[in-house]
Amino acid sequence: MSGIIEAYNLTKTYRVHQKQPGLIGSLKGLFRREYKLIQAVENISFTIQPQEMVGFLGPNGAGKTTTLKILSGLIYPTSGRAVVLGYTPWERPDSFRRQFSLIMGQKNQLWWDLPAEDSFRLHREIYSIDRKSYKNTLDELTELFDVKKLIRQPVRELSLGERMKMELIAALLHSPRLLLLDEPTIGLDIIAQITIQNSLKEYNTKKGITMLLTSHYMKDIEALCTRVLVIAHGKLFYDGPLRGIIEKFGQYKQVRLRFAGDQLPANLNRFGSVSATGPIVELKVDRDKVASALAQILTQHTIVDMSVQDPPLDQIIAKVFEHAKTNSVPREFIETPQTA
Repeated sequence: MSGIIEAYNLTKTYRVHQKQPGLIGSLKGLFRREYKLIQAVENISFTIQPQEMVGFLGPNGAGKTTTLKILSGLIYPTSGRAVVLGYTPWERPDSFRRQFSLIMGQKNQLWWDLPAEDSFRLHREIYSIDRKSYKNTLDELTELFDVKKLIRQPVRELSLGERMKMELIAALLHSPRLLLLDEPTIGLDIIAQITIQNSLKEYNTKKGITMLLTSHYMKDIEALCTRVLVIAHGKLFYDGPLRGIIEKFGQYKQVRLRFAGDQLPANLNRFGSVSATGPIVELKVDRDKVASALAQILTQHTIVDMSVQDPPLDQIIAKVFEHAKTNSVPREFIETPQTA
């Protein structure tokens, strides 16, 4: 089964002018320029199947946005090839551009001083959407994102969360098969983030749209994606289930115990690092020792309440990035990219 996105050894190298300091450096630059090659993306390969929601993770400068721009046809790769929706994206045929949308959280596509509905009508003309389909789709999307009463309000008067909902509606009006999202919830409050997460998940369920999402907000990834791509220094380090990252880099579990009475048992630190607040104790226990540690504690003490959780995903991802920064990602962590 061919993927909706197929990337093969994509590489993008930028040639950047290096200006020397001072007036003399500026004069030298007039006659002889020095350049530096920056490898934004290096030989990355992966395949994304229809209806998948995939997280694209990496530290700042890792090459995530560059990859999205290549896949959307905004820039050319230095080498390699890609097939998106059956097209070579940088050839940019109209039939390709009508089937995807790109949302960048820090760039606006709506007219700032006009109501969002006016921008939506412009999109209807650009994409040649018939009036009946446009009305039905707009009604469905404004209900999904709960902004029906706001579409006649100037965009500049909307909150940041409301503007992002309008941006998503504009991106989905022509019913694309692929949605590329670059930091869609950046700067939003927790309520707006959760609302957008739930709306995107529901839209994926109803319409079967494929999504590739970059985000530094790990709650987005946890809520929407079961599969992730991890990129650092332009190289793809991981392509697989989100659960795989947790198991390989979350070496411990967080065990939270509430003991009966006011006295805490002694020597709990033999099971792992300990932090205590009153009768509540939090232990960091090696993943493979949790069962034996709990068995010993339960046979010796009375437990009122107990929970066992993985460490927060943002801590695990930060650990992955730190390993990638020093090029010391464990060999078992580097998986063969999923290609067709």
